[in-house]
Amino acid sequence: MCADEGLHAILGKASQINKPFVRNYVGEWRTYERAATVDAPSQLSHWEELMPTMTTHGSLAANRPTLLLALDLGNTTWKLGFRAGGPAQPPRIRTIPARDLGALQREIVAAKRRFGLAPDAPVASCFEAGRDGFWLHRALIGHGVQNVVVDSCSIDRPVRGRSAKSDRLDTTALLDKLGHHVDGNQRGWSVVHVPSVADEDRRHLHRELTTMTWERTRLVNRIKGLLALHGVVLARRGLPRHLPVDLATWNGSALPPEIAARIRREWRRLVFVRREVLALIRERRERLRQNDPADPTLPIVRRLFALRAIGEVSAWVYASEFFAWRQFRNRRQVGAAAGLCSTRRMSGDLAQEQGISKTGNRYLRALAIELAWSWLRRQPKSALSEWYQRRFATGGARLRRIGIVALARKLLIALWRYLETGQLPTGAELKPDRPTPRCPAPA
Repeated sequence: MCADEGLHAILGKASQINKPFVRNYVGEWRTYERAATVDAPSQLSHWEELMPTMTTHGSLAANRPTLLLALDLGNTTWKLGFRAGGPAQPPRIRTIPARDLGALQREIVAAKRRFGLAPDAPVASCFEAGRDGFWLHRALIGHGVQNVVVDSCSIDRPVRGRSAKSDRLDTTALLDKLGHHVDGNQRGWSVVHVPSVADEDRRHLHRELTTMTWERTRLVNRIKGLLALHGVVLARRGLPRHLPVDLATWNGSALPPEIAARIRREWRRLVFVRREVLALIRERRERLRQNDPADPTLPIVRRLFALRAIGEVSAWVYASEFFAWRQFRNRRQVGAAAGLCSTRRMSGDLAQEQGISKTGNRYLRALAIELAWSWLRRQPKSALSEWYQRRFATGGARLRRIGIVALARKLLIALWRYLETGQLPTGAELKPDRPTPRCPAPA
């Protein structure tokens, strides 16, 4: 190499060393660089080489600007928040009529134009789970938007006694959380598992039956309360099929005309609700008898119903609400989905047990407690029943109630393993072969 070439090589290296180097530590979802320009060598230091690179989880394309969209859903209006940069960028807040998907699409297009994004730039959105259900999630997914439904209870809230709250503040907070979620922080909130349309539709039969059963109980208690106002107490535990005609007050006189008319009206409502309950039970048992191969709930119902202590109602609710459409990886997910996980409060010397979380499916959690008591009676030789007898049976009533919640969680996990692997809970017994439950007689 000649002297001139060597001189040019040395000067070239010197210019590279003195050239300002921009190091960007901003997430990939932002469209601008808030990085300082410093006079530093182009070669990274030892510590910077060891720093992990932030990656974007999900299906969003890498190194592509993403439009963030947070929706605060109301009954009459929706508040939309858009952002394409970091948290320091002011959000674009817009209000549209509720359930107007056309206006939502127009606002997305306008937001991309406002932030200088390409028309085909990816969009990530979120909204809190609530009364609107999951139809909006399916609509957004159908339009190519990467949407997540968030459990509102998992979002951090200010703990001050008085704090400002508005739709705009809530939308901005959702945008901040969504930005962290797109950057890869999966611990900022809890994402709701959205069922399919068919799985969601299968749950309405037993939920309607539960609602009608509550309505029947409410009517029975109301009629008994009206009769008790005048000293009338029916001998039966419930109410007879037909309204007695010889009702008399405490002194043998006839009921006053207004309250007698009200009791007759309440009784007609009770008769209607009884018929509806029996019709729903017949429909459920008819589905079990038909054994539709396209329904994934029925095989799970039959396997659960084969165990002692598990009846038709428990098997149906467990299958349709829990096991037929949810996929669990471990026992912790099973307990958390039912809201049967402990919530310890520990700080310094403070150690307090606050009870179960109650954040899961309320239909299944209530039934799990009832099923745990039934399991103790009808599966006394099982390992779970023996464990309960050793730990809690000799204690007081409060200790036994605490123990039954623990048994309900253990039993739920054991049933999940039974459905996944086919292995019966230790010591559990199956019912003798019996046909499908018979339909009840009409009222």
